Amino acid sequence: MIERLKEKMAGEIALSEDPGKTMRKWRETFHISQQEIAKHLKVSPSVVSDYESGRRKSPGVGTVRKIIEAIIELDRDSGSPVAKQFETSDKHEAVMSIREFHAGVPSSVFVKEIAGRNITKDVSLIRAIHGFTVIDSLRAITSLGSADYLKIYGWSSERALLFTGVKYGRSPMIAIRAHPLKPAMVVYVQPEQVDELAIRLATLEGIPLVTTQMPVKELIEKLEGM
Repeated sequence: MIERLKEKMAGEIALSEDPGKTMRKWRETFHISQQEIAKHLKVSPSVVSDYESGRRKSPGVGTVRKIIEAIIELDRDSGSPVAKQFETSDKHEAVMSIREFHAGVPSSVFVKEIAGRNITKDVSLIRAIHGFTVIDSLRAITSLGSADYLKIYGWSSERALLFTGVKYGRSPMIAIRAHPLKPAMVVYVQPEQVDELAIRLATLEGIPLVTTQMPVKELIEKLEGM
């Protein structure tokens, strides 16, 4: 599984129009600082910063491999908490669409793209969105067990979880509140009404709760084209 993850990371960086941003996306996904990477590689933090910002020529295959190895090894030193998230990747029947972005998309840009509205006034749109999962709420409630929960997170928890078929929005936020793995954003697609409890729970977790009235089919096409 680790080798597959390394290949996924290397492939995304190599194919990205902006390799530096993609490198930063993976570093942030593993919650590792530029200083930690630099110390592990025995280089100046400015070297890592220059690669990620594009100030330095795009790294070659050897450098990319060293950076990926450093990320995986640093994660392993902490018990592999992030790598373990990717052990189960089969798509669940409740998942309507799941994708990763080549580079992080600012939350504010993501919300604008889906014609969304942040209803958690006290939670800022500051996190980058690295992917998305569109989930059929009814199927999730009836068939998504605790062992299947990781399947909705794809390759990164720094993603938007978009729930369709929402009536009041309590169940999704209660499930997210109870699980240690948290998304970067929760979106309710054409909800009938959003319960105040859902908003409170999202605020407590520091997760932006967004609503959109965009039709599901149009929304998925929009997201898959980003």
